[in-house]
Amino acid sequence: MVGKVIHFTQVPRELVTNAHKTWIRVLISKDDGATTYIMRIFEVEPNGYIPSHKHPWEHEIFVLEGEGVITISEKEHLVKPGTAVFIPPNVIHSYRNVGNSIWRFICVIPLFPTAPEKKEQ
Repeated sequence: MVGKVIHFTQVPRELVTNAHKTWIRVLISKDDGATTYIMRIFEVEPNGYIPSHKHPWEHEIFVLEGEGVITISEKEHLVKPGTAVFIPPNVIHSYRNVGNSIWRFICVIPLFPTAPEKKEQ
């Protein structure tokens, strides 16, 4: 593998099935030879959202454009271009576009879980 260089618009966007008015582009993955991280771009349309959920891996997010609210453990955070966000593993979180245009952000996750999944009591 010699690496990969691609403009994000060359990657087809796919509808996120467990969300509303939300699209994903998987920019870099194990299919490209990545062994540690997966890089994605999310595009959330106005009034779009990803409902509350959790999983055993962390997220690193960087907002490129638009405005959204990221809820982490029931605390809402208004995020705008230039905002960086860290979501630890096994923490409930959600995303909601609160602007009038596409909310676009990079989301990097590890290829493998970073913590054991916690079961609900």
